[in-house]
Amino acid sequence: MKKIVAITTGGTIAMKLDPCTGGLIPAVSGKDLLDAVPALKDIAEIEVVEQSNIPSGHMTPAMMLDLSRKIDELAKDDSIAGFVVTHGTDTLEETAYLLDLTLHTEKPVCVTGAMRGASDTSWDGPGNILAAVKTAACDAAVGQGVLVVLNDTIHAAGEVTKTHSVNTATFASPWWGAVGHVYFDKVVFRRKPIARQKIQPEKLVPDVYLLKCVAGMDDFLFRCLIEKKIKGLVVEAFGCGNVPPGVRAGILAVRRARIPVVLATRVYGGRVVPCYSYTGSAGEMLSSGIILAGELNGQKARLKLMLALGLTDDNEKLKEYFKP
Repeated sequence: MKKIVAITTGGTIAMKLDPCTGGLIPAVSGKDLLDAVPALKDIAEIEVVEQSNIPSGHMTPAMMLDLSRKIDELAKDDSIAGFVVTHGTDTLEETAYLLDLTLHTEKPVCVTGAMRGASDTSWDGPGNILAAVKTAACDAAVGQGVLVVLNDTIHAAGEVTKTHSVNTATFASPWWGAVGHVYFDKVVFRRKPIARQKIQPEKLVPDVYLLKCVAGMDDFLFRCLIEKKIKGLVVEAFGCGNVPPGVRAGILAVRRARIPVVLATRVYGGRVVPCYSYTGSAGEMLSSGIILAGELNGQKARLKLMLALGLTDDNEKLKEYFKP
């Protein structure tokens, strides 16, 4: 029987209803989580490591990097076959993606969570933990990169995103779809994520911001960020990389300040493409040195830029990390 380490970080999966406030609060230990899934004893030998017990909105990129280093340290133990990370769903995709970029180990790492708390009648936590452990203990999961496993569905960390605020089927990989599925008797993979990437600095650069374009937006926030002397900026543009005139002015001002700007799209599917040449299009702004994020959403592009800036602040070298 394989040994799987379950690292708990908190989130809704580890929350119960507080009768005083009427809302969910952190209340479940890592051991409690695993004890709620008696079927685990037939799947793997489980060791619990409690990393934290916080809402996922309190998770930071620095904490994500600490988690990555913890997993790599534990992975040196040959008796450990894989890892399951329990995590709140709000920032789950970000933690999974940062782990995928930074981990050295190729042992399976599956990130899971829950959309309902432990005091809810229809708590989805136990089922998600069971599916994640099954996946982490599966031979086919080796070398697949970090996987997000919820609702019996397996997603690649670089492709998955949260799509609904409360539905248990919230995690999806727009256009490309899941990589596998967890059945009652086996784990089935139907494709393997390609073009995986590693960016492994000693430290990340935290002072990187994300702005989302809206109709009629001006350059005010851009000027504020220049004054703050930020280290990098990600802009979620319309469509395949188009922005309003005011945003264009802001982006060009940020670039004149020699601050890297990554252009992503606010659309769920597809990549930034310089196919237009009108004022404010990705194609028209290329000469300023903007970096195109490809298919990455804004939050993931921000994490990638934080990590890449930990290795270089040269704009041309940064572009290499974002090439499709």
